[in-house]
Amino acid sequence: MSNHGRIFLVDDDELIISMLARSLQKEGYETHMLNSAVQAVEKICSWQPHALLLDVDLGDGPSGLDLLEMLQKEEIDFPVVMLTADDSAESAVRAMRHGAADYLNKPFNIEEVKIVLKKLLANSRLKNEVRYLKESSTAVLGRTFIGASPAIQTVLKNTRKMAEAGVSSVLITGKSGSGKEVLARNFHHWRFGSQNDYDSIPYIAINCTALPETLIEGELFGHVKGAFTDAKTDKKGVFELADGGTLLLDEIGDMRLELQGKLLRALEERTVRRIGGKVDQPVDVTIIACTNRDLKKAVEDGAFREDLYYRLNSFAIHIPPLNEREEDVVVLARHFLNVFAGKYSKKPVKSISNEAETLLKNYPWPGNVRELRNVIERCVVMENMETLSVNCLPLDLGGKEQRVREKRKNFQIILPENGVSLIDVERELMRLALERTRNNMTQSAKLLKVSYDTFRYQAKKYDLL
Repeated sequence: MSNHGRIFLVDDDELIISMLARSLQKEGYETHMLNSAVQAVEKICSWQPHALLLDVDLGDGPSGLDLLEMLQKEEIDFPVVMLTADDSAESAVRAMRHGAADYLNKPFNIEEVKIVLKKLLANSRLKNEVRYLKESSTAVLGRTFIGASPAIQTVLKNTRKMAEAGVSSVLITGKSGSGKEVLARNFHHWRFGSQNDYDSIPYIAINCTALPETLIEGELFGHVKGAFTDAKTDKKGVFELADGGTLLLDEIGDMRLELQGKLLRALEERTVRRIGGKVDQPVDVTIIACTNRDLKKAVEDGAFREDLYYRLNSFAIHIPPLNEREEDVVVLARHFLNVFAGKYSKKPVKSISNEAETLLKNYPWPGNVRELRNVIERCVVMENMETLSVNCLPLDLGGKEQRVREKRKNFQIILPENGVSLIDVERELMRLALERTRNNMTQSAKLLKVSYDTFRYQAKKYDLL
């Protein structure tokens, strides 16, 4: 199966385009040819090419420039290369004014055609990915998975093995905030990072629960113009946008059953069909599926397809929650301290106090790494510190609340059901202080944290002397 792209060729010279088509097929391109302008726009759009080679002079009927103008009105999203026997600058300018991405003079060199197509397709993929990332709130930025615990080292080792082996689909499970998307980005880097054109290899992430059910299918597989009321133009789905790279399907456990069947078909046949389309588009995509759900239980409950589960579970990676890998907490905290110090232009925190380290390790982190990240970011923004101390940490981590609880353990008063007079409480406390210090008023005042004069005045008032 080709993964170089789909090229549509339009030229009334059958010999030229047949020769060109064969050369492109040898390079791994899929091609489709047309010898006239008859119904050309409809045929080109329905085939959904990645690029179009279009002759300027098509004999009788509309010219290539006429076709280009009609295609532009259809708001096509693929580049067009004009083929012309006229090597004048005027011809080139006319082609570019009409929206052509490039032009080639006849007779052309096959190697030149290949170079032009490779450049245009790479730019087109990058443009599509950038556009999608700008529109998508679930875009994942490049980050490195941090962890020193044996469990995480095993996860990273196994993930890298799968990536370097080139497995076509991976399932990553773990609780919310544990780092599934970050690990997916690492997988993509290990899978494609050694390639010279790595920067142009797409990485697309989509959250299966972030869009309404009515939109998710179109987002996955795309649609053709007129497929439904709001389909004003053709639109590529994320499978096509990620062709040749990686597609992350986050929260796949919440995908409805009907779409699960279409996803399974795409995984097995490596083709997708846009909504309303008539063409099966071949795609070469590495699928990474993530979920915080127990998919095996979901299968038992009838909420997830068994065949899709076993298809994904062939290469499964589980990320343990942060409270099961204590060694990673402080490592991650130090990492985030440096990251946010740089982001907010603050001096890096030099150390974390032993008390703060203990508290960070003992806290259960129900929000996992995401919660720790947010806590550290708040500390960097709100505090000016060289050492991260317990006082810097939020109350709900147990720092200040824990100390209050400890104080309460050392000083407990049982309030009678009928209530009590504060005067009686104060008098009794002073009596106990004098009793403990054998009537030493200086020591008694220290115990109750008041001045000597205040204690002596109150003691006389309550007739304790």
